[in-house]
Amino acid sequence: MPALACFVDTEFVSRDFTNNINVAIENVETPQLWSPSHSASLYKIDRWGAPYFSVNSAGNIAVRPHGSETLTHQEIDLMKVVNKVLGSKTMGGLGLHLPLIVRFPDVLKNRLESLQSAFDSAIHSQGYESHYQGVYPVKCNQDGFIVEDVVKFGYPFRFGLEAGSKPELLLAMSSLCKGNPEALLVCNGYKDVEYISLVLVGRKLGFNTVIVLEQEEELDLVIDVSRRLDVSPVVGLRAKLRTKHEGHFGSTSGEKGKFGLTTIEILSVAKKLKQAGMLDCLQLLHFHIGSQIPSTSLLSDAVGEAAQIYCELVRLGAAMRVIDVGGGLGIDYEGSQSAYSDNSVGYGLREYASAVVQAIRQACDQKFVRHPVICSESGRALVSHHSILIFEALSAVGLETPDLGLHYFLDELTGDARSDYLNLTAAASRGDHEAFSFYVNQFKQCCIEKFKEGSLGLEHLAAADSVCELVAKAMGASDSVRTYHVNLSIFTSVPDSWGIGQQFPIVPIHRLDQQPRVKGILSDLTCDSDGKIDKFINGESSLLLHEFESKDNFGGYYLGMFLGGAYQEALGGLHNLFGRPNVVRVSHSDGHSFSVTKMVPGLSCGEVLKLMQHEPELMFKELKHRVEEHCGLDIEGQIDSSSIVTGLAHSFMNMPYLVTGSVCEISHCNEDGRHNDAAIIGGDNEQWTYCCA
Repeated sequence: MPALACFVDTEFVSRDFTNNINVAIENVETPQLWSPSHSASLYKIDRWGAPYFSVNSAGNIAVRPHGSETLTHQEIDLMKVVNKVLGSKTMGGLGLHLPLIVRFPDVLKNRLESLQSAFDSAIHSQGYESHYQGVYPVKCNQDGFIVEDVVKFGYPFRFGLEAGSKPELLLAMSSLCKGNPEALLVCNGYKDVEYISLVLVGRKLGFNTVIVLEQEEELDLVIDVSRRLDVSPVVGLRAKLRTKHEGHFGSTSGEKGKFGLTTIEILSVAKKLKQAGMLDCLQLLHFHIGSQIPSTSLLSDAVGEAAQIYCELVRLGAAMRVIDVGGGLGIDYEGSQSAYSDNSVGYGLREYASAVVQAIRQACDQKFVRHPVICSESGRALVSHHSILIFEALSAVGLETPDLGLHYFLDELTGDARSDYLNLTAAASRGDHEAFSFYVNQFKQCCIEKFKEGSLGLEHLAAADSVCELVAKAMGASDSVRTYHVNLSIFTSVPDSWGIGQQFPIVPIHRLDQQPRVKGILSDLTCDSDGKIDKFINGESSLLLHEFESKDNFGGYYLGMFLGGAYQEALGGLHNLFGRPNVVRVSHSDGHSFSVTKMVPGLSCGEVLKLMQHEPELMFKELKHRVEEHCGLDIEGQIDSSSIVTGLAHSFMNMPYLVTGSVCEISHCNEDGRHNDAAIIGGDNEQWTYCCA
């Protein structure tokens, strides 16, 4: 034992230790007055959330659907939306369950208009002699209503779409049937004959399609198919720039990037087109140096390099008219406005637009080249803000250490274990944190070794853990980070958090007029150790949360993940067969209200099983047959077979997520006491044809 170890009088330790605990409890900091503005500052809502999110006087998150132009009476209380969605249908609610994605189309509209306004302002102030005409890359979120909104909101601005695969191309062409005839349809991605044929057919149908070459070999296919279909193509090139984005999202940039043509390949393509008499078809130059471009200085370098290539193609005789600066317009996930973080950017929309316009104008003016149409593929910046993921914390681990009355087992400790125990309590009495920490670790290690040897029982081990935690709390030295279990699948709804360590703002959407005092991390429903979030914005390893109000620590605490409208739904998987959550679209209505304009139910257990090549109808029939074999009629209070069959059917129809506060569906009855299988199975939009006995 170290020299610090010594035996002390047990009665003295017990008496002094008790006094020390009482003093520690009395010295707990008196709660300070807390206001919603304190929460807004704590969670940095007024930084990453501006101008779309704030905290209202009720302590709830408020959505400002029109950005900075939102009037006070137009703000939407997010908790009121949740209450409407979760409320029973008999009380005017929608009767849905969490998790839930809430979309605000008004926010999307404002983002698109703000992007357009930023470029219009830069073009006007710099005397640029062309216009901006953006496209939305549907890969960011292929949801039909989102794409439809972009086309509708972007119609006055000739806003178009970008596709990177054949299904995305079909989606884009179909959506642009209602779009502006001048809207661009930029066709990226690797291509085969069918892809190229679809693009050229699109030109025959009046769409402004552009085939962007990712590989030199694609040109031969374009020339061949265009001649067979007798369609003159509009061709673009993706240039592989030397300018490199060094951050996480810049792995596709530089000379060794995944996409694009080198300068040698660009010259070769121009030569082949000239030989084929089709050099006038080459009209667009595209590049992409990665998402979340951190600074305007890096952006200016890349755009300037691309603009020089554009001017050289004009010199070679190509009929160039569009420069597509690709994606990369970032958003500030953490509100730090930092150019040195993957979770932030050091500019806003106007600074971004100004840098792009200036770099292109300077290069073109230097070479006496007509200013091209400017296009960007700013998907992340368009759709991230308008979707909010709402989920519920179900329980928390370690908020309180239960008193199992096991302390008397400590009297049975002997040898080193007893010595360490007495020394740690003595250190606690003196308030010696360093010595206390040393003896706690040594005491626990000694106890676990004796437990493994079989000389201590489970009660001894539990008593040791309990007393260490109790003393540590009294001294303010306990590990205060608690695990909140949430009704969510990280792999389905926040895959970037697991896959690339992306940090999204996560905030309680209510109780923000109360001070949060518990440091927490989030653990999801999946049976996977990676199903957790323990890294938060601004480098925090925990998130300040509130205590549960319910006595049993179950339900009623709602959290929101913000700025997740891009990529998460398309990338989400089916780990543990947790499927897509419910989705609602919410718009501001006249006066002081909102309206739920669309409801899209999440995937049921049966639908998720179908996606994995199972046949839930047959599965149900097999289980029903099993019930009939093993269960009889209701005898002596037992559940009869029809009740079990009804419950099984209901399980296939329900979502995979937990339903808080619900009763066992197997024993669900009507008011007259009879089971109604048809009512359970034959709900709205029900497509199954089987029935319960």
